[in-house]
Amino acid sequence: MGAGTAGHVARSTVRPNSETTRRTPMRTFLHTDDGVTIDSVYDPAAVVYDASRPSAGDLAFVVAHGFTGDVDKPHVRRVAETLTPHGAVVTFSFRGHGASGGRSTVGDREVLDLAAAVRWARELGHTRVATVGFSMGGSVVLRHAALYGRTGVGDAEIGSSGRAGAGTDAVVSVSAPARWYYRGTPRMRRLHWLVTRPEGRLVSRYGFRTRIHHRGWDPVPMSPVQAVPHIAPTPLLIVHGDIDGYFPLDHPRMLADAAGDHGELWLEPGMGHAEHAAADDLLARIGDWAAGRAG
Repeated sequence: MGAGTAGHVARSTVRPNSETTRRTPMRTFLHTDDGVTIDSVYDPAAVVYDASRPSAGDLAFVVAHGFTGDVDKPHVRRVAETLTPHGAVVTFSFRGHGASGGRSTVGDREVLDLAAAVRWARELGHTRVATVGFSMGGSVVLRHAALYGRTGVGDAEIGSSGRAGAGTDAVVSVSAPARWYYRGTPRMRRLHWLVTRPEGRLVSRYGFRTRIHHRGWDPVPMSPVQAVPHIAPTPLLIVHGDIDGYFPLDHPRMLADAAGDHGELWLEPGMGHAEHAAADDLLARIGDWAAGRAG
């Protein structure tokens, strides 16, 4: 599929109605600024009346999945379903994952995928957008918030005009690394084999439906802990399990220290890693937090 306007719909399988905020599910392909097609799904907010909560009609969550996930994976669908009482939800498959085009850069160019999804949420009429990322997606939402925020830190990489309509109003990063190239746990050593070795990339392609780019980063992108100070004044929540098998607790603590007073840290007892370990009650608390702080 050829490149089109970034963030705009290339194909829709469901015709939307004419309301300002959509009430019907949609599935479409979006175009990123570098021309990659991104498989994306929109789920409208569930109609749940609760006088103690802000209105969900203008809020959309944009969910960034972890490495080897995609929009159709059951754990990604569960996150979307659990967040819909709090607002509409946009899910998508990162480049190289599922039906999306391109190849994964494992957290670098993926910020463009997230930016296209945020623009789509705003085009659908949502004036408040909260980005929620898990693991690799958690690092992406942090870098996206810095690059597409108000500080101008992203001008050299994406240009000031590239930020239009792609910024977020609240950021939730779950199970994210603080720094790149971490190999301190067996699971991360296995992941590095998957990404860096030709045989590992074959396993990833045919075993996990994830196509990984064979070239390394050049230049190395800004790390999550470097990005975090540039997120303010956008509200930031960092969530991490105390038995995470990929990234130990020094990662969320580094991120929280870098955030200073504008960030919150939730260390979750008994929680492992990313979407699979995020219980429904935690996702509901995340939904409440974002609804109260986004815009």
